[in-house]
Amino acid sequence: MSDEHSSNGQKSWLEKITKAFAHEPKNRQELLRLLRDANQNKLLDNDALAIVEGAIQVSDLKVRDIMIPRSKMVSIKATQQPEEFLPAIIDAAHSRYPVIGENSDEVLGILLAKDLLPLILQRPAQLDITQLMRPCTFVPESKRLNVLLKEFRANHNHMAVVIDEYGGVAGLVTIEDVLEQIVGDIEDEHDVEEDSYIRPLPNGDFIIKALTPIEDFNEYFHTDFSEDDFDTIGGVVLNEFGHLPKRNESLELGRFRFRVVNADSRRVHLLRITSLK
Repeated sequence: MSDEHSSNGQKSWLEKITKAFAHEPKNRQELLRLLRDANQNKLLDNDALAIVEGAIQVSDLKVRDIMIPRSKMVSIKATQQPEEFLPAIIDAAHSRYPVIGENSDEVLGILLAKDLLPLILQRPAQLDITQLMRPCTFVPESKRLNVLLKEFRANHNHMAVVIDEYGGVAGLVTIEDVLEQIVGDIEDEHDVEEDSYIRPLPNGDFIIKALTPIEDFNEYFHTDFSEDDFDTIGGVVLNEFGHLPKRNESLELGRFRFRVVNADSRRVHLLRITSLK
């Protein structure tokens, strides 16, 4: 390809971008409309559009919208010895754990799994976890995610304990939780095996394929969704939405919250479900 042809191609692409934004958007709705038009005109691919939409959405979300609730936190008691807490750490496979005192509302600090590695060689008779834990950051559940992300980056923190209006522990939130609202699910824990429809997650949630037959879903979760109108759980959820949902849209149905993990312009691929009871 000649330099002249390449230059002309680049000029043509830039002209298209300039034309698309010739009319300066005056509000968020107009901005999103321009971005979606650019996507339809092949100036912005689906992944890029999803990231921009996610970044815009973050300023509307609060910590309470994405936090891991207290009931699903995997924590370690300050008085526990390795033989007592290691099975839970191995099973959860997280990198950070809140350390609690005698009162479950008393979070003393954060234990990094990597800080336990020296124990393999040292094998101390007794271990004081409080000597290994890092300082803990506390945030209110009303804090906006864009503000939290700035604080995470400025303070180099990756996890914060969420406090409710009464000062009690409401849950926890990680920088990965915030970033996933922008770029989509990061960890491969959300991949479902090719020959499977449902994958449990360490925190008690599940990732399921939208193509999961309703019969299989009902059998696994002991539910009674009707098989008369739809063949798959994706069909049931799509009908409840009333439109083709985008990534991170959610709804409550029965005793579950369904959140769209992966979707394109034609159909939903993956759902994340959280029990409401």
